[in-house]
Order: sequence, then C-alpha cells, then structure tokens
Amino acid sequence: MKAIKGPAHNSLIAITAMKPEEYKNGGEPLSINYSFAESPFGALIIAATPKGISYMAFYDGGQEEAFAELKKQFPRATYQPLLDAIQQNALFLFTQDWKKLRPITLHVKGTAFRFKVWEALLGIPMGQLSTYGAIAGELHHPKASRAVGSAVGDNPVAFLIPCHRVVRSTGETGQYHWGSKRKTAIIGWEAARYLLTPKN
Repeated sequence: MKAIKGPAHNSLIAITAMKPEEYKNGGEPLSINYSFAESPFGALIIAATPKGISYMAFYDGGQEEAFAELKKQFPRATYQPLLDAIQQNALFLFTQDWKKLRPITLHVKGTAFRFKVWEALLGIPMGQLSTYGAIAGELHHPKASRAVGSAVGDNPVAFLIPCHRVVRSTGETGQYHWGSKRKTAIIGWEAARYLLTPKN
C-alpha cells in the first residue's frame, strides 16, 4: 500500500505495562484521574494513573455512560474527576506541533501479544496506513491476522495507540471501535496535518 511518510507515534509515545499487582482485584490499588474533553472527532474521556495514560475513548452518549465504560476497565480503582498534567500533555496532540510535546507514557494492562501489536501500531507513521496481515507478518506470525485484529479492537487508548491506521488488505477502511466514519475522519485529518507540517 502506497502511503505518505510521516513522524511515527513511537518517537513520542511509549507503553508501560501494568504489573499484575496494580490491576489485581479489579484495579483496587490504582488511583485514576479522569476528565472529559472535546477533540476534532468528538467528545472523549481520558484517564491516567500517576505513571501514565491508562484509558482514552471517544463517546457519543452522555458523560455518565462514558465514565461507566471506564469503570469497567478497573471497577475497584479510586477515581477522581481531575484534568492532570499527564492528560493535558496527551490532549495537546490534537492542537499543537507534535515535535514540541513532552513524551507521553501509556500505563495499560494487556497480554504479551497485545503489547506487541500495540507497539507495532505505534510504529506506523502519521499519514501512513498498514494492514492486519502486514502487522502479523512484522510480528513473525503471518497467519495471525485475526488475532492481530482482536488485539487492535481491544486497544484501551484511542488515537494515542493508532489503531485507526490499520485497514483491510483490500484498502477498505474496515471497522473501528469508535465508528468507521470517525476512523475515516482521523485518517484524513492526519494526512492533511502531515502535509502541512514543516519537514525540518
């Protein structure tokens, strides 16, 4: 697939795996700040532990419903409605030059395979697309396209882990947890943003 070359997420965003003791008992040991924000693609909820962003999702309903979905991730964690510096820095991705942002750390839970898939997604440059099969091949599991698709679909951090950059081998946009129209809008926005970004 021919694509525009652009800066990769992995030069800015790093994933830190939660330790089992951090998410045991429904995440009881976790302290999570969360807030609501507007983006070019609609309303979103974002949450962070002291170690990094743990969740971000677009939503089309009310804030109570969005918060209920967040709580499903860690039902016994302690939650505080607070926009902290970790969240604010991540939200700057929508409004500021990425080259000027501080590094963003994600603090999420998942299986070893899912982490490999998510890290592969971080390597897809802005403005470029990949396929489930290509990612499976990159991970040396060429027959694991379906497992890759499952890991992509289970991404807990919308946009920051760019699962929107994965399309079908036919070139079709394919499904997206937060809506196919939103996925198409994000892809177009990133392509235009890259074209308007100075390359030096």
